[in-house]
Amino acid sequence: MNRFIIEFGMGVDFHGQDVTRAAEKAVLDAVSKSCLCGLEEVVGINDLNKGVGVNVTIAVTRPDEVDLERIKKCLPVGQKTIKTIKGGMTVPGLFIPDFGDKDSSIEAALACVEVEIL
Repeated sequence: MNRFIIEFGMGVDFHGQDVTRAAEKAVLDAVSKSCLCGLEEVVGINDLNKGVGVNVTIAVTRPDEVDLERIKKCLPVGQKTIKTIKGGMTVPGLFIPDFGDKDSSIEAALACVEVEIL
């Protein structure tokens, strides 16, 4: 693996207890902190969908519940690989049924996004 970028992000679903939504926010947070201009300008990659791999590791409290296809949609380019692991955090929040809550918990996720040159 020739990693070019590694970035972390955090995401929280305050209502609804949706680990996928927390994971999406974590990935989008990581992606929003990086620019891939060096892949084209320095490395000379012209097609970011063929010459780049994007590997994502997401830590959430219920990793088996994450919808991997929804996470892939958060990544604009590259050949995508998503892995979920046990982690993240659940903390007490507010129970507001009108917001879609099933209980009073808040779900937090952490994502690591690695961009590699293929």
